[in-house]
Amino acid sequence: MAEINASMVAQLREKTGAGMMDCKKALTENAGDFGKAEEWLRKKGMSAAGKKAGRVAAEGLVGTYVHSGKIGVMVEINCETDFVARNPDFQALVNDIAMHIAAANPTWVRREEVPPEAVEKEKELLKAELKEQKKPEAMWEKILPGKVEKFYAQHCLLDQPYVREDKKKVSEIITESVAKIGENITVRRFSRFVVGEGIEKKKENLAEEVAKTVSAAQA
Repeated sequence: MAEINASMVAQLREKTGAGMMDCKKALTENAGDFGKAEEWLRKKGMSAAGKKAGRVAAEGLVGTYVHSGKIGVMVEINCETDFVARNPDFQALVNDIAMHIAAANPTWVRREEVPPEAVEKEKELLKAELKEQKKPEAMWEKILPGKVEKFYAQHCLLDQPYVREDKKKVSEIITESVAKIGENITVRRFSRFVVGEGIEKKKENLAEEVAKTVSAAQA
């Protein structure tokens, strides 16, 4: 078995943010293999994060992000203590989630918030699409669940692929932060603003506009 020294433990701790004892145990359990030790810590952290999910998170931060003065986001992300709310890692997470919302434009935080009528409407649209594609009706019930999952992945923040690491969902990024920080973390709500959104803009017919200009010049 490889000898585990303090330098190895410190190196793994710097890379993962895990505690010294956990890093030493991870290296010992995996014969000094850093890759396997990191995976061991990740699995241990994910398991611990799952146990924290039911704990009350009533502290936290309201994060903001503005992109080019045209898109603005406010998001409330909760943790368990004010101490963690001041943690740089937690603050970075809040900022990253705000930036993700600006880029990915989710409609809801989680799938449980999606109104049943919205899901039913989506299913009807999908059935019409399948009919148009001449898919056998007997296959629809097998195809629809996957299509509905894509609907959630498009519209629900926690189900969306994270814009900075699209092989992971936003929920996985949050779970990893829970494992690293050691407190339950939840996204409560968000608002996204786009300049001019919802305002009906007057559309001018170019030919009519030219005609008006010529008429005015001739008057």
